[in-house]
Amino acid sequence: MVSKLNKRWQLAAKITDDFKVKFPEINPVILQLLYNRGLTEQKTIDEFLFADYTSNLYDPFLFKDMAKAVERIYQAIESGEKITVHGDYDADGVSAAVILVSTIRALGGKVGVYLPHREKEGYGVNMKTIRFLKKEKTSLIITCDCGISNWEEIEEASKLGMEVIITDHHHVPEKIPAVLAILHPKLPASGYPYENLTGGGVAFKLAQALCKKDARGKKVLPDGFDKWLLDLVAISTVADFGPLQGENRTLVEYGLIVLQKTKRLGLLKLYEKAGIDRLKINSETIGWQIAPRINAAGRLDHANAAYELLISEDKDEAEKLAESLNKSNNERQALTEKITAAALAFVGEPKDKIVIAVGKDWPLGVIGLVAGKLANKFHRPAFVLGDSGKQIVGSARSPVNFHLTEALDKLNKHLARYGGHSGAAGFTVKNKKELEPFIDGLKSLANAQIKDEDLIKDLHIDAEISLDDVNWDFFEQLEKFEPCGEANPRPLFLARDLIVENIQAIGKDSNHLRLMMRHRGNKIFKIIGFCFADEDKVGENWCGVLKKGDKADVVLDIGVNEWNGNRELQFKMVDIQKI
Repeated sequence: MVSKLNKRWQLAAKITDDFKVKFPEINPVILQLLYNRGLTEQKTIDEFLFADYTSNLYDPFLFKDMAKAVERIYQAIESGEKITVHGDYDADGVSAAVILVSTIRALGGKVGVYLPHREKEGYGVNMKTIRFLKKEKTSLIITCDCGISNWEEIEEASKLGMEVIITDHHHVPEKIPAVLAILHPKLPASGYPYENLTGGGVAFKLAQALCKKDARGKKVLPDGFDKWLLDLVAISTVADFGPLQGENRTLVEYGLIVLQKTKRLGLLKLYEKAGIDRLKINSETIGWQIAPRINAAGRLDHANAAYELLISEDKDEAEKLAESLNKSNNERQALTEKITAAALAFVGEPKDKIVIAVGKDWPLGVIGLVAGKLANKFHRPAFVLGDSGKQIVGSARSPVNFHLTEALDKLNKHLARYGGHSGAAGFTVKNKKELEPFIDGLKSLANAQIKDEDLIKDLHIDAEISLDDVNWDFFEQLEKFEPCGEANPRPLFLARDLIVENIQAIGKDSNHLRLMMRHRGNKIFKIIGFCFADEDKVGENWCGVLKKGDKADVVLDIGVNEWNGNRELQFKMVDIQKI
């Protein structure tokens, strides 16, 4: 069924009776949700529902190069060598850098940080940086959230007498750098059994290993030091869309607890500026409030401000930095809206199975956000490129089965550099002559690979339910699926044949919808549809579509509405189809 919102409803296939018999103690609807997330064995189900820090995390020394990395870092610490942590300018890379710098500093190491400027230097390690670090007398470089694609730059570091440890999680290229140690969970024969760590997650595993013992097997840092790093791991994992299953889930679940209890002055000040209730922080708080403010520093100026905020131990400094990042985030939002409007005007009505927008002097810090908005609107890969006159830099997002880095691999003759994931990537076009053939190549690849039916958004629905069966006991079981995010979306349910009893536009601008509906009994249920009375958002005002007595199928999620000390279960409408 395709709804009026042009979404194809995909109801998950029902679990079998045999599967129900296998887990008789679990509510069948909850069991359906687990099955939909690929959790079919007792071990994985237990890890998902009952995350345990002591038993669900892997030994960091399973990385085959971990022992070498730890030994070399302790050698540098003991001999007083200068260590430089090279991070990235986003929330993942900044958090990873803070994790490593704070750990090495706690061990007594002489350590500094280098974060590249998004517009002036671009992603990853570059030659100028390598030469600069040599002049600064760096002996050991530790990359985080970058490095695996920089074999030429790493080779230059070796020639200049510096050793390199790479910690990264991005797409592994055909040629990888020859270095002292590589900690990369996707690297063939890495030895590590879990592939989905983010940059912050890999940095944390190195920090964990450093906490365990020094080069002589002596424990140096106090018990629990590593746990206080989990606030940063949670930020990096959610911000970089790390799948919230397996080890990531445990890291984030405990990281959310640390975020509520954090001692970081910068985060506490950021909470104040953003109006965040620390006791209610969840994965959505990270994704919509914390990470955007950390990212804003690198998008509009330099990520150093975000780094200093997260590592600051001075209240006045933390106050100023938090205020600055909050202001930058507001500016970023306004700039993103402006460039998105220009990109939409450039694209018009898409004729290809890909959308490509090119603009003069579009800020590199927001083109990734604009690409995401275009990809969401048109449900096809979106490439947004900014031409500064000196270089053409682009960012891409893909909501469909079109692997971005594999596409860039095929068109790399037109590119000076590139990197990323299947769904998000960044790149620099060699010169203006290469721009047109690059765009033509993208269109050819997309038009050949993407099918027409792929351009319709799928709305994945977990299960069909009766609203009469939803109660507080069911909701408490549903809460165990938090934290939600990548690979563990908020559960969505289908309720069929609901009968409209009353309909009303609500909200300051009357753009939200409140439906009073009956299902299979006489009980009346309140269902809130945010923006469903706003034609610009959903295509039509449903107040003018529905009337008392109409029947409709509704897709919804289940939450809690709290006001003045009261709590009630809340049904939030995601989509609706009038019968």
